[in-house]
Amino acid sequence: MNQTTIKKNIDCSGVGLHGGKMVHLTMRPAPEDTGIVFDIHTAQGVRRVAPNPQSVVATGLATTLGVSGSGHDASVATVEHLLAAIRGLEIDNMIIEVQGGEVPIMDGSAASFVMLLRNAGIRTQSRARRVLRIAKPISHESDGKSIRALPYDGFRVDYTIDFAHPLIGVQHMSLEVTPRTFAEVAKARTFGFLREVEYMHSKGLALGGSLDNAVVLDDYAVLNDDGLRFPDEFVRHKILDFIGDMAMLGTPLQGHFIVHCSGHALNNAFLRVLTENADIYLQEVTLDEPAAERAARRPAVAPAHAPAHVGHPATA
Repeated sequence: MNQTTIKKNIDCSGVGLHGGKMVHLTMRPAPEDTGIVFDIHTAQGVRRVAPNPQSVVATGLATTLGVSGSGHDASVATVEHLLAAIRGLEIDNMIIEVQGGEVPIMDGSAASFVMLLRNAGIRTQSRARRVLRIAKPISHESDGKSIRALPYDGFRVDYTIDFAHPLIGVQHMSLEVTPRTFAEVAKARTFGFLREVEYMHSKGLALGGSLDNAVVLDDYAVLNDDGLRFPDEFVRHKILDFIGDMAMLGTPLQGHFIVHCSGHALNNAFLRVLTENADIYLQEVTLDEPAAERAARRPAVAPAHAPAHVGHPATA
């Protein structure tokens, strides 16, 4: 299985969730082994940042990547939906130019990015794709939220959420994420509660958030005129966020992930544990490598009923 990139440039503009102003993206094809990189335009010039767990500088309203040093700091916010679309369509190499410090929120889902990427076309490149695969079971939890990862040849998510709201409650979804199945979560929009939205707006936060780009609920009902796109749109969006946040590893990640009530902060904390202990929990795999050779290099795997357990309560 070889690496891929897009066939032509993509220009995209829209409202930024944080500042409420128009922001602009240009997505460009990139050579093999470039990965997904962001070129952030600022008044001082352009800074490049590649997704990795340590480059995540904020996880409040969304996931923000940043780079500092040499008196020239730069950041780009709300990257998770775009990265989810890129990973969901299995695109390996791309340069994303950002003007305005944010990725447009679009309609609050990844659907617009999927359409743009598919319309541009995806080109197969000459080098084999490399992935990082979970090598042995690991669990990470904090404050009742948890992520458990098992070795798996692919990307599978079993996700459960639990909200004390009559329209949400407990929702569960299992998904084997491939370019074909990604459509099942791509259209699911971000969601929030009216009291929280009003508070954030009063503090000058999430100024771009509206019924045009989020599902908003009061204590009893959905306020959007068009209602929900799926009865379980909430858990579908959480899977979308999880796919995007796992793309922060930089290299495509493979494993079976059992997730309970996680969010951006715990997702990032989980990836930091993985990278800090990569020699134990991660195995690099070249996807055109014969299975027998992969098996010979595979580290010993602990029994599934006895996973490693790591907890960082302060990072949830």
